[in-house]
Amino acid sequence: MKCSMRLEGFWKKNKKALVSYMMVGYPDYETSLEAFRVLLREGTDILEIGFPFSDPVADGPTIQTAHEVALRNGIRSKHVFELSLRLREEFSEKPFLLMTYYNPIFRIGLENFCRRAKDSGIDGFIVPDLPPEEGIELKGVCEKLGLSVVFLASPTSTEGRLRLICESSDHMVYFVSLTGTTGAREELPIQRLRESLKLYRSVCKKPVVVGFGISKPQQAKEVASLADGVVVGSHFVRLAGERSLKELSKHVKGIKNALEDVKY
Repeated sequence: MKCSMRLEGFWKKNKKALVSYMMVGYPDYETSLEAFRVLLREGTDILEIGFPFSDPVADGPTIQTAHEVALRNGIRSKHVFELSLRLREEFSEKPFLLMTYYNPIFRIGLENFCRRAKDSGIDGFIVPDLPPEEGIELKGVCEKLGLSVVFLASPTSTEGRLRLICESSDHMVYFVSLTGTTGAREELPIQRLRESLKLYRSVCKKPVVVGFGISKPQQAKEVASLADGVVVGSHFVRLAGERSLKELSKHVKGIKNALEDVKY
């Protein structure tokens, strides 16, 4: 199956997406591999594979710690691509997005990085520090290889900016629920998010998933009533870091079940 076809095929199902993030190599390689398997087995629709980096400016304390520990564990690009390939062999239909900052792509070389990603079963990229104006070269390489690029929008994005993000993104847009960094929140700004997504819907027809701050089934249900899916990262990473894989399994199921209660 072509890489981008997995994403395209998922959105044709007209169901709310659970997009789950995990960091490669945190708290160690084998535990992270099993945590990824738990995410996929228990209902994750689209997987975000975290690539460790030394300056993760968009991430809050939980995922920053995961980056630091993974790097201390010696995790490098070869380990990320190896883990992705192992997962691809087990979960052939699930879309995989590599969540990485731009520096590793640039340092390894765009063509080389993208080819290695494709060969390891990656379907596309989310690059939080790459705005669409500066992503033209990466987009060109990805289009040639059949890979997707997903850009980020936020509550501060203007109508014109949302149009640009929409036009530049493949298959979906990642909408940040609040200003600031990643991390679980007790409460989300639902009313502001409702207004922001109303503006988004007026200019873009592509599916939109919302991330940053979601950790509870009720939060996921509220957000999914406004968007096409939710992204859960820090909450799952924390459980993996505690090696609480049974708890991780329970929490993935709980959020997935909440999403199934929301009509598309």
